[in-house]
Amino acid sequence: MSTQNDARFDVEAYRRAIEETDADTMIAMFRDDADLEMFDKRTPPGSPAVLHGKEAIEPVVRELCGREMTHEVLTVAVDGDHVAYTERCVYPDGGMVMSNTMLDLSDGAIAHQTTVQAWDEEAHDRIETAGFESPDERQAFDHGHAEIVRLGGHNVTRLTFEPGWRWSEHRREEAGTDLCMLAHSLLVLSGTLRVRMEDGTEAEASTGRLAYIPPGHDAWVVGDETVMAIDWTGND
Repeated sequence: MSTQNDARFDVEAYRRAIEETDADTMIAMFRDDADLEMFDKRTPPGSPAVLHGKEAIEPVVRELCGREMTHEVLTVAVDGDHVAYTERCVYPDGGMVMSNTMLDLSDGAIAHQTTVQAWDEEAHDRIETAGFESPDERQAFDHGHAEIVRLGGHNVTRLTFEPGWRWSEHRREEAGTDLCMLAHSLLVLSGTLRVRMEDGTEAEASTGRLAYIPPGHDAWVVGDETVMAIDWTGND
């Protein structure tokens, strides 16, 4: 296999940026119209996570670089305008994530990235308690936010959607898909959420109701009351 690629793309600089969690350098090496696809147990081949454009890719790269873990690029193979590498990430507790990534280059920048990843399932033999007053992660978005607590090796999320929020209006561009491709198991704490599936089926979940929502849906807040819900599906 050739070890030459487009001379304007610096493979070693990209390797250093990964290992040093240099988000600025990594983001700068994407084309403005780049695509990123990610496959794992949450987003299988039938419904991968797909991001379109550097603007959508940037917050994901920054979130990954901000995690408390070490990054090590183990192997790199270069063939013309294609770069493949294997990466190992290790959390402080020893939990490990392994990934294989293919970069397709154009004009010296990343035009398309495909990543396949897998991680250790955590073994838990002790009682754990946690609260949303100090979440492990908080994600803000237009008309709402998500607070994420990691418990028993899984994520539990408290979702808050303000009046006027709709997935197809406020999350579609970031997700890069026409519909939400994640499954959700919800307990609605307040407000009313209406869901429409791709086949046109609709249902509502109001305060105190449980709901399972499969991938391939739109959702929106009904009325003037903020929706708050607990999602224990474990989209982690």
